Amino acid sequence: MGPLRLDNRIVIAPMCQYSAENGCMTDWHLIHLGHLALSGAALLTIEATAVVPEGRITYADVGLWDDATEAALARVVAAVRRHSPMPIAIQLAHAGRKASTDLPWRGGRQISPDAPNGWQTVAPSALAFEAGEAAPTALDRDGIARLRDAFVESARRAVRIGIDAIQLHGAHGYLLHQFLSPLSNRRDDDYGGSLENRMRLPLEIFDAVRAAVPDRVPVTMRVSGTDWVEGGWDIEQTIAFAQAVEARGCAAMHVSSGGLDPRQQIPVGPSYQVPLARALKQAVAIPIVAVGLITDYEQAEAIVATGDADLIGLARTILYDPRWPWHAAAHLGGRVRAPDQYLRSQPHRFKDLFDVPTSDTGM
Repeated sequence: MGPLRLDNRIVIAPMCQYSAENGCMTDWHLIHLGHLALSGAALLTIEATAVVPEGRITYADVGLWDDATEAALARVVAAVRRHSPMPIAIQLAHAGRKASTDLPWRGGRQISPDAPNGWQTVAPSALAFEAGEAAPTALDRDGIARLRDAFVESARRAVRIGIDAIQLHGAHGYLLHQFLSPLSNRRDDDYGGSLENRMRLPLEIFDAVRAAVPDRVPVTMRVSGTDWVEGGWDIEQTIAFAQAVEARGCAAMHVSSGGLDPRQQIPVGPSYQVPLARALKQAVAIPIVAVGLITDYEQAEAIVATGDADLIGLARTILYDPRWPWHAAAHLGGRVRAPDQYLRSQPHRFKDLFDVPTSDTGM
């Protein structure tokens, strides 16, 4: 993935934990990321990390916008690195009009700007996500410039911490996706209207981040391949965007779908988003990550073996089974890294499952 070499084709997708305090990671993140870093996957991606406070999905989201949030994230990353050599990526994000919401297990509804834990949201246009919600404020030119600068500053902080790769979140109906989709972007300036204009801000942010971080740090994108709504963002536009970021040095693209409009009709089922990955894989040369109800070892192997995608992204699957990569390696006759402390757990029938440790990190 760019200059970053991965041990296998399993990546851990970013998964919000809604457990931060004022944007700062807590001990929960240390436990959560720590055990995933022992899973045998090739890459661990830190959850959607807001570049400004108002960019958080909820008031309990992780951020990376000041020295306090940087120090908290650095503490967790340093602890994980003491016990795992797994490369760590971070997803930098802004929720746009989908910000200022309650925790998912409390319903996840929007919190009004004048209520505790709520704030005024921003977006490309003053269009609420759902009827009855407070409308966002449309970003003006100065706001767009501040947003671009915030992504750059967060990327620089991530590099200071020692993050190995940066992913920009352009999916799931969050701010960059809101600029891309004609359903949420009704601007009449250079940032709205045509596909070229709707892609302008995400491309400007990609260019600015790529220029701000060292060449050794890959910069990737996550996109929604379609809105699943007629007249919205679709796979043809996604291909055009993928080709544009590839030309700018994007190291990989992680393709998901939906999240922008409550009218979406998603045909959920095993591998339901793999056709989107396949379409991108045929259009660009950079690695493509497939995700979406990939739970079975043979299913994942088939996606890679047939050339539909280069890597498999695991989210809920690896929360349910944090040793999924071990089990996949055992099932498919592969090898996987394991900590010294866990080597004796290797089943006798899989005597060649674990790689011999080669470092002082316990792996």
